[in-house]
Amino acid sequence: MIVVTTPTGAIGRQVLDRLLDGGEAVRVIARDPSRLSARVHARAEVVEGSHGDGDTIRKALEGADRMFWLVPPAGLDRADSARRYYLEFTRAACRTAASRGVRVVGVTSLGHGYRGEAGLLSAALAMDELFESAGVHYRALALPFFMENLLHQARAMGERGTFVLANAADRPLPTVATRDVAAAAAALLLDTGWAGRARVPLVGPDRLTPDAMAEVISETLGRTVHYRRIPLADYRSAMVRRGASPATAQDFVDMVEAQNDGIYDAELRDLGSVSGTGGGTGAGTGAGTGAGTGADTRTGTGFRAWCQDTLVSAARS
Repeated sequence: MIVVTTPTGAIGRQVLDRLLDGGEAVRVIARDPSRLSARVHARAEVVEGSHGDGDTIRKALEGADRMFWLVPPAGLDRADSARRYYLEFTRAACRTAASRGVRVVGVTSLGHGYRGEAGLLSAALAMDELFESAGVHYRALALPFFMENLLHQARAMGERGTFVLANAADRPLPTVATRDVAAAAAALLLDTGWAGRARVPLVGPDRLTPDAMAEVISETLGRTVHYRRIPLADYRSAMVRRGASPATAQDFVDMVEAQNDGIYDAELRDLGSVSGTGGGTGAGTGAGTGAGTGADTRTGTGFRAWCQDTLVSAARS
């Protein structure tokens, strides 16, 4: 039995579809089961509740041997730090998975080994340490910047010819498409041959700066699109105006500062030192990756292909 968290989310939904296609017994945890498709209701068991709740996760993991784990975003008005939120949300699942021998495939950040503060990314890395220290059989899908983060600016690109981030315009920003993350997660969940703990970095084939992304977007949309960098102080202020608490705004600022400081490079620099521990090392993921063995971590979707497949339709809708 495979348990899937965030089954209506951008990644969880795609993971769930792949598992159902594979004919596996699946159980999902959903706060609002009405958001699940008819196919999911017909093919999967549904546990209503939050996977951060101890009673809910214990019920969901009864008789299960594998789990897809993703911590959902907290509200912008969250008073606590992202690190505390991630750890408190994960603690019950970590204890239960460890006691029942459940193998976990989790979504986390690229950047293992980075020494600075990185806000949301540090929180995800601390979550990995929690799973690992508890002895959970764990595969950490270590991810950089999602291409899909640009979708909420698709209309602005199409109408005004601009997109805005706080990232350095001339620093390469590694990216990944959620479709490749879902493919890797599903492949590991369907593979019963791995154990122990390992990191699985997943990175698209491009190393584009935001300025270079703007060039690709311009060519794809058939109109000039410019990248505009917003100063970090303005970024923080804009978040607060949108209702973010000071703690949340600082977590986002710290994340961008770490991206500008090369947090993703810290793990990509020496992939040969990333290795699985205990039991098997896992199988390939079907997305051009190995399971944390220093293998090729490049995923199949390039930034231009993603723009053609996804961004164009969003910009023109």
